[in-house]
Amino acid sequence: MNNDNDTVSRRFAMGAAAAAGLAASASSSASAQATSGPTAAPLTDPTTKYPRPPFQRQEQPFPGLAGRMNPRPDHGEASYKGSGRLAGRKALVTGGDSGMGRAAAIAYAREGADVAISYLPAEEPDAKEVIDLIRQAGRKGLALPGDIRDARHCREMVERTVRELGGLDILVNNAGRQQQRQSLADLSDDDLDATLKTNIYAMVWITRAALPHLRPGATIINTTSEQAYDPSENLVDYAMTKAAGMNFTKSLAKQLGPKGIRVNGVAPGPIWTPLQVAGGSTMEKLEKFGGNTALGRPGQPVELASIYVQLAAADASYATGQVYGAAGGTGQP
Repeated sequence: MNNDNDTVSRRFAMGAAAAAGLAASASSSASAQATSGPTAAPLTDPTTKYPRPPFQRQEQPFPGLAGRMNPRPDHGEASYKGSGRLAGRKALVTGGDSGMGRAAAIAYAREGADVAISYLPAEEPDAKEVIDLIRQAGRKGLALPGDIRDARHCREMVERTVRELGGLDILVNNAGRQQQRQSLADLSDDDLDATLKTNIYAMVWITRAALPHLRPGATIINTTSEQAYDPSENLVDYAMTKAAGMNFTKSLAKQLGPKGIRVNGVAPGPIWTPLQVAGGSTMEKLEKFGGNTALGRPGQPVELASIYVQLAAADASYATGQVYGAAGGTGQP
């Protein structure tokens, strides 16, 4: 009987030793993998990562070109790295020539999506750069010049996207008009009409045209603004439209949620884009642009690219009716 017990004890000890050896080996292997795998980028101070005010006074006729700004905005042209999160998706980005639209278009392509961008014909030099970058990422790039204040153009733009890209999964309503006016008395009827049609009417027209093509899992992302929450005294009409865009986002999310289509918004703060140098800001404010934020500088479009990617990705499947802010520490509710 004792011999049997000794045998069992020896087997137990040998099994335990073998298990311990396997565990140690697995731990060592995991440790080796963690050591040899990709490492995170080094920490950077966000207050000094990009240019800070004072900025050079500069003016361009509306709508302005990113390529002529000093300093030139960073949309992720050299820095954004994709990982296949949007492989096979089809996206339409309005205002995709510059600003957040350009950053989103570049990021989407590098994440594996085919991308159509809309823009005004005057923005062709910027748009051409974006289309080239999309194609360099190995994806289809579709240029859609035209004025989105025209309802017919909005409908045709969506139809062409669906036809030439083979579908539509991601719609980004980003194009916007911002022209500062110091007094309400200076806001002409033509100004008001142009801002409302660009920022509100077009968003509704484009979304309405897109809906028949969106399947469950598709997503709509609207660019609103900190102006929706904390409006500036000289951007009355622009701020009105951005508040409307925020409410459009939340209302439509409730309407489309049961159909499996998500609707979210992005609310940037002071971001370095052509809007600022093409009539969207006074020269005095331009010199100090972004200086009143907690980070002491304006944001760059690339700093919002990951938000647009996350809201478009399938793993954000519970996010709808949300507005995600990126304002350097100011401007949110």
